Amino acid sequence: MSTVNAIKKNEGASSSSPTAVAARRAAQRRRLSIFLGRVALFILVIGGWQLTTQLGILDPFFFGSPGGIVLRLWDWIQHGTAYGSLWEQIWVTLEESLLGFAVGVASGVVFGVLLGESPYLAEVVGPYIKVVNALPRIVLGSVLVMWLGLGMPSKVVLAAVLVFFVVFFNAFQGVRSVDRNLVANSRILGASRLQIVWHVIFPSAMTWIIASLHVALGFSIIGAIVGEFLGAQRGLGLVIATAQNTFDANGVFGAMLIIGIVALSAEALMSILEKRLLSWQPPSSHDGDVPGV
Repeated sequence: MSTVNAIKKNEGASSSSPTAVAARRAAQRRRLSIFLGRVALFILVIGGWQLTTQLGILDPFFFGSPGGIVLRLWDWIQHGTAYGSLWEQIWVTLEESLLGFAVGVASGVVFGVLLGESPYLAEVVGPYIKVVNALPRIVLGSVLVMWLGLGMPSKVVLAAVLVFFVVFFNAFQGVRSVDRNLVANSRILGASRLQIVWHVIFPSAMTWIIASLHVALGFSIIGAIVGEFLGAQRGLGLVIATAQNTFDANGVFGAMLIIGIVALSAEALMSILEKRLLSWQPPSSHDGDVPGV
């Protein structure tokens, strides 16, 4: 017990040392500076936009205005869109994005690990994957709408395709970057191929896979929106397409604002998930409050 108490006293002393206190204060000042910088940038952009439209420098008919966007959003909240409740449109797009994200991540990880572990399959399938990845997404979305119709499946598949390639290439590269000494040692200890993949290769490639999820999440939302824009019965993409066809600039920007809020919220949840999944790793320099170049 005396040893434990001594350790606790040492930890308390180190955390309250002048160096630790100064580091915490510096971190707090930096966070405050970042927050104030973001607020200042927001005021500069939005205030400048509103001012230029009021002065007639920008035509609000084509460029919209922050005030008009707020009024349009409030009208949607009160009376709904042309296709139903605003919350219903948000949920439809969010559901399509999440389903596409889940399917794309699962298939990307499986194929990335499989092809990364099998050079023969990588040589055979690689060119076809590159060809499909090079196809314009707008063309692929149009084909999927013709095949699967205007409902949810075509949007989910398009979102999954966009997510798949991001996750696949990262998982593939992550598997190829695994330390082969670890694999050799595992084989010497008698581990089977499946055990090596599950306990050595997959955890080693996890950093690559997790890093791809941030980009993949945004791509899933883009896929759902593009699919709805090409043809849909509900969703934010359809709301944007309708606002564009009626020259409603405030409606276009209002829907884009909603998409941005949804994307930021999803990114925040993804960051929390990343910290939990990679909690076993030691913190790197970019994780703390270390100033950049």
